[in-house]
Amino acid sequence: MISWKNLDELEAFKKLSGMADKVKLTEVMAGENGAERVGKYCIPMAEGLLYNFAAKKVDDDVLALMEELASEAQLADKFEELYNGGIVNTGEKRLVLHHLQRGQLGKDVIADGVNKREFYLTQQKNIAEFSEKVHAGEIVNEKGEKFNTVVQIGIGGSDLGPRALYIALENWARKNNTLKMQAKFISNVDPDDATAILNSIDVSRSLFVLVSKSGTTLETLTNESFVKAAMEKEGLDPAKHMLAVTSNASPLANNKGYLAAFYMDDYIGGRYSATSAVGGAVLSLAFGPDVFAQILDGAAAEDKLASGRDLMKNPDMLDALIGVFERNVLGYEATAVLPYSQAMARFPAHLQQLDMESNGKSVNRFGDYINYKTGPLIFGEPGTNGQHSFYQLLHQGTNIIPLQFMGFKKSQLENDVCIQETTSQQKLCANVAAQIMAFACGKKGESNNKTFCGERPSSIIIGDQLNPAALGAILAHFENKVMFQGFVWNINSFDQEGVQLGKILATNVLKHETDGALKAYSDLLNI
Repeated sequence: MISWKNLDELEAFKKLSGMADKVKLTEVMAGENGAERVGKYCIPMAEGLLYNFAAKKVDDDVLALMEELASEAQLADKFEELYNGGIVNTGEKRLVLHHLQRGQLGKDVIADGVNKREFYLTQQKNIAEFSEKVHAGEIVNEKGEKFNTVVQIGIGGSDLGPRALYIALENWARKNNTLKMQAKFISNVDPDDATAILNSIDVSRSLFVLVSKSGTTLETLTNESFVKAAMEKEGLDPAKHMLAVTSNASPLANNKGYLAAFYMDDYIGGRYSATSAVGGAVLSLAFGPDVFAQILDGAAAEDKLASGRDLMKNPDMLDALIGVFERNVLGYEATAVLPYSQAMARFPAHLQQLDMESNGKSVNRFGDYINYKTGPLIFGEPGTNGQHSFYQLLHQGTNIIPLQFMGFKKSQLENDVCIQETTSQQKLCANVAAQIMAFACGKKGESNNKTFCGERPSSIIIGDQLNPAALGAILAHFENKVMFQGFVWNINSFDQEGVQLGKILATNVLKHETDGALKAYSDLLNI
């Protein structure tokens, strides 16, 4: 029987709380001991990836207590409950089924009288067939010309995840001759965003994917109207250029104003929707449905690992528990996500929403306030750019901020040059290796100003090359990490009530139903 308890009620956590000073990175990462540790604290992920946590402040004793915590918190049981269709999203009384989009881990899930796995497969099939017709020139514009651009209109999870995945694979697809259409994204209600995108494309040869589960998202519908006005100005029929990704119950469903519609449901949260029709439509049009299928396969393989009960063979659960240890025992307030791959440039932005919208909670699953810390602040940039930006604070600032690196042995384009006896990719990888050790071990300088104290913990995900399957595995790894942390903290990682108040007040401002300071700010902004 599953029991939902607060973190500070768990006996294993009370034991773990006494391990704050157990490991000194300046000692365990130095010399040959460090070399042995790097080999020891490294476990496989899906698709040939490795999760290496040698530079984290853990040892065998700490890991043993983390295993106790995983067992006492029933992490594997709670994941099993989730993927078998339990109502894990207690705030909205909903199932949580983003894993089911990419594979079936357990029994059939029947909801609303429908087998949900079959529903998701049908949507994937419909998207694949539509995409192939577009690529083959069977679906064309009014002049009989093939479409060459797809533009996603959506905000939040309808933008961040799909955009991050597209940017991550654009160069790979170009190298492998599978870039079918360029993709653009309009998210911000700022008119400059939509104008800049429209000015950069041939609107007459573009398909627009409107993404809104409810069909009522203010920013998205505003941008839709903006785009439709631009099309009509050019004498184009919007109904021949626009697709909808929405729910069956929304006003966008079965609407003659759209060339086609693909469906999602209430069991897929926006920030978990990149592997649903939300990401499937734009990515299948951009790269072809086979590439999107590879992303799903990589995610499914990582999900299978996450369902395991052996902590030392479950990189997602282990990463989650190390994060809990850093947040609740070591007291670290933030985590930096640092991919040493330009292709992953927007991945930290996606993880900001995934992590902070999921676990930025101060009440437990039952609505009671908790008295321990939950989700950390997430930020990041690709290396080596970040080294010349905020690494000063990471190395010598007053706050210790754990680091999550990502690195790949080969570049996507494999178009490199040897300068001073090393290639650019070797220089990139040399930098990430050096940073891990610099953060962990530091260096005594001739003055305090030149001293690096070390003791800055980090982990790294290492892959051979960033491809669709590896990207899917990385995406699933972080989704599962966030889920497991929510379980440990006894919070609901699948609602987002914190975004609602601002929306309500903005609506009041637009209706001029304001007073006091809100009216004063509205007047200052000439609303």
